[in-house]
Amino acid sequence: MTVAPARPTGGEQKAARQPDRPDRTRAGAYPWAMAAAIMVAVSGAALSLNGVLRGWNWYWPGLTTVLVVGFTLAALRSLRAQPLLVTAGGFIALGAVLTLTFFRSSSFLWVVPTTATLQDLNRLIGRASETVLGETAPVAPNAGIVLVSCAVLGLAVILVDALAVPLGMPAASGMGLLALLVVPAMIKPQSVGAWSFLATAAGYLLILACSQWFAPDGRVEPGPARSPGVVRRAALTGAVALAATLVLPLAIPGFDSGTFPQGSRLNPWGASNSLNPMITLGNSLRAPDGSGRITYATNSGTPLYLRSVTVDNFDGDSWGPDDRSASRVPLDGRIDPGYAILADEQVRLVTAIDAGSFNSPYLPVPYAPETISGLGGQWTWDPATLSIKGTDTTTRRQEYLVTSALPKLSAALLAQSSGQVRDVPDVFTRIPANVPEIVKTTARTVAAAAGAPYQKAMAIQKYLRSSEFTYSLQSPVQGGYDGNGLSVLADFLQQKSGYCIHFASAMAVMARLEGIPSRIAVGYAPGRLTGATVTVAGQGALPEYEADARDAHAWPELYFQGLGWVPFEPTPSRGVVPDYAVDGPAPSVPDTLGNNDGLVPDAAPVPTTPPSATAQAAPGAGSSSTGGTELMPWLLGGGAVAGLALLAAAPHLVRAGTRSRRLHPKRADRAVPLAWNEVMDLGTDYGLPAERSETPRAYSARFREALLGEPGGMDRDAHAAMATLTSAIERYRYGRPDQGGSPDSGLVAGTAAEEIAAVAASLRANATLPSRLGAAWLPRSVTRRLGQLAGTPFSAANRAFGAAAAATARLWHGSRGRAHDAGRRAGGG
Repeated sequence: MTVAPARPTGGEQKAARQPDRPDRTRAGAYPWAMAAAIMVAVSGAALSLNGVLRGWNWYWPGLTTVLVVGFTLAALRSLRAQPLLVTAGGFIALGAVLTLTFFRSSSFLWVVPTTATLQDLNRLIGRASETVLGETAPVAPNAGIVLVSCAVLGLAVILVDALAVPLGMPAASGMGLLALLVVPAMIKPQSVGAWSFLATAAGYLLILACSQWFAPDGRVEPGPARSPGVVRRAALTGAVALAATLVLPLAIPGFDSGTFPQGSRLNPWGASNSLNPMITLGNSLRAPDGSGRITYATNSGTPLYLRSVTVDNFDGDSWGPDDRSASRVPLDGRIDPGYAILADEQVRLVTAIDAGSFNSPYLPVPYAPETISGLGGQWTWDPATLSIKGTDTTTRRQEYLVTSALPKLSAALLAQSSGQVRDVPDVFTRIPANVPEIVKTTARTVAAAAGAPYQKAMAIQKYLRSSEFTYSLQSPVQGGYDGNGLSVLADFLQQKSGYCIHFASAMAVMARLEGIPSRIAVGYAPGRLTGATVTVAGQGALPEYEADARDAHAWPELYFQGLGWVPFEPTPSRGVVPDYAVDGPAPSVPDTLGNNDGLVPDAAPVPTTPPSATAQAAPGAGSSSTGGTELMPWLLGGGAVAGLALLAAAPHLVRAGTRSRRLHPKRADRAVPLAWNEVMDLGTDYGLPAERSETPRAYSARFREALLGEPGGMDRDAHAAMATLTSAIERYRYGRPDQGGSPDSGLVAGTAAEEIAAVAASLRANATLPSRLGAAWLPRSVTRRLGQLAGTPFSAANRAFGAAAAATARLWHGSRGRAHDAGRRAGGG
């Protein structure tokens, strides 16, 4: 007589339908530990913004934002809220803390935005935009820029949290931290700074440690079991990251110093739209790739300065251009300088310019332009500075012909120009009230003994070009190399080391202190011969010159009555000192310091036959290009490829990490249920997911039957492994303790990995190539959970709607029943 096996009870059936999961009645310390790690990482990354924003007053609102958002996420997760509800709560907390901090007076109950709040928000965003486009780093932390910074930090907390917890990709959370470090890495010469890097790295390692210590059992939500080897893996990860940080800058040409090197910075000259050119100048000089190349041919006997922008508005904090949009004139005729030239002789030049890939709204031209032809698009010019700007176009791929005129200047002519300056706008003579004492003292000491304005200008230029000063792209450090405000100018005069921004700013400010109107021109220093010629109508074949971002330059222009604006060259080793500004027998040819090797030819240019395409393509011994000139495209391309590769490999890495944690030998106490979870995920990856109502035996039978039905189906080892795993999970769930059903059963603890490996090998051997690739790199067990996360709010809404409908139906039927009973009682009465 055969006895049929006892059918499982209702409770056992319910247990069989649910995969084994750890006890989740309490969230424990995990939400708070992970939130603390994220807050440490983001707060550490925020330290790098010091130097982009001036001082530290901006940091405390940012830190408050990070703490509020981080603690909100931790609190909601500790209450077992759904993942998407946790993220939504983070956004609500971010909006509330920003409203409380910046819009308290225009909000409802201090945290609820109103229509007035939105108007204030638009105003502050506009102010932040003006700060970014019109000021030099470090910028003053006004309310607009601090608001944007706080919002970015809060969003970074939410992004890092989403990557680390619900998406289960803690390693990828570093991308959110990297996004915060990009801005200071591109702008600050000292990059992100040692303290910021260490704090960010510590927070990132804490995120990885929390994800390992509170390791999930393969599901999205964290469990209490910890994965072994946490300390060892964290130490190994930290060592590799630190080694890469220290070694890569030394191994790759073009790297200089800092966590993010000088040479890898982006060159904003190639894509600037309205950015203050003084901000981008230093980065252009440090760019190793020679981007922004311009070629020009001229009938001048020497190479020319190409002037793009005039920087004349100085408020003490920084120099900046004044576009004077209301007074600009359409470029459709002759350009009038607006002042009388009393010199007896004028020098007129013809210059054909090809802007190539240089992309800017400001047009580079020799000063002072009279006519410009050949431009595409709409352009305007400023009568006060003669700067030319596009309204709907940029310089990219523009080819144009410029005629320019200047008085033939000489030292004697300038010395005679001692008349009182008239008809010059105040913006060119304004002196800020906060000029440091060292600047005033230096101006008096250097120029006090001089008489006429020309002698004062020459004394200042001679002082700055003396042996006391050195040209350097790495000084002064305080406030950033690219600073041009009074505080940085004071540091420059103390350290006596800097580059063209500092020399030009120093001469312009000291000239104003001595009563000479001044401004700063920004553009290209004279370039170098290419060896080619360009035929210009009416001029014949003219020698061609080239200039690129390494020739980016700033120089002062001083106003002399009757002669107009006159350029000087106070920067040693850069540019060419004009004949009228040469003091004694000093040569006008720069030395070999800086980036201008071979700047000026030894003799007058001689037109030659253009070299062949082969000769132009092959770098010669005298070429200024090196192996590092193409570093930036390689870095950007490599970074993009690495990012895409990481994104593509993320599902594979998540799946591999889940499998490794499940099958680790030290997790013997849960080896059976974890191995069965791995079986179900393997089946899902290969297109055979378990049904919600299936018992392990039913799923195992379908699993083996489906594979055995294929030609060459499941091999013997895989068949036996599947039977062993099925028996083990049944004993674990339904068996008595004396039959191996206790939680600490060691039935397959030592062999679970081998059994799974046999099943996985058989699945791969019998699957098609697309199925194998999909299971390896886009596993359905991972993507299905992401889909479940995305559908959580819709499921919750559907359940809420169903509950509301059921409650409404019960109320309706109940009221009808009560009315019917009342009618019967009334009729009976």
